[in-house]
Amino acid sequence: MATAEDVRRIAMSLPRTSEHLIRDNTKYRIGQIVYAAVSPDEERLGFGFPKEERAALVASEPDKFMMPLRSDERYNWVRARLAALDVDELRELLIDAWRMVVSKKTAAAYLTSLDGDRS
Repeated sequence: MATAEDVRRIAMSLPRTSEHLIRDNTKYRIGQIVYAAVSPDEERLGFGFPKEERAALVASEPDKFMMPLRSDERYNWVRARLAALDVDELRELLIDAWRMVVSKKTAAAYLTSLDGDRS
């Protein structure tokens, strides 16, 4: 079961990430672009995800994933229930969301460093 503290630990390990408290939501962003957000009650995670794929994701595991709020439908965004995620899945979702907003060079350097750590 993933927690808001797991989100913070993983997100803050990603290069160029900053954490901000905005209207009681904890948001993780690169510059001005938010790629993940934890709800005030720390039960839900919103994260960057391709619009064209989110309906399939939600349909595949409706107990885990939810469509974005109506106000966020125009963005590449989807939501998940934190308690339904394991930490490895959370890490994968956050890295994929982060990769959507950083430069290809930054993402490649980070992913290469991960590969080096596994060797």
